Amino acid sequence: MTPPRRRRRLDRAELQRRLHAAGVDRRSFGLSGGLPNEQYVLERRERGWAVYYSERGRRTDERVFRTERAACRHLLRRLLDDESTRIR
Repeated sequence: MTPPRRRRRLDRAELQRRLHAAGVDRRSFGLSGGLPNEQYVLERRERGWAVYYSERGRRTDERVFRTERAACRHLLRRLLDDESTRIR
């Protein structure tokens, strides 16, 4: 019997690796906060992590999470569900 496969911890580095493997365009997301134009964003906050869509200097669909792992999981799902984020 083979031992169970260990899952990698989902942090920003692992999120970036998974997104690259899935063919998500690097220009469609940011992992350092701020207000880049037309990007999904992960932002570290004093009391947690925020995920939002940034467009024209505005944040939309913002959600706040207590842990980096939960925020990364949410951002991963959003990016994989949005076909427009794929490299063309």
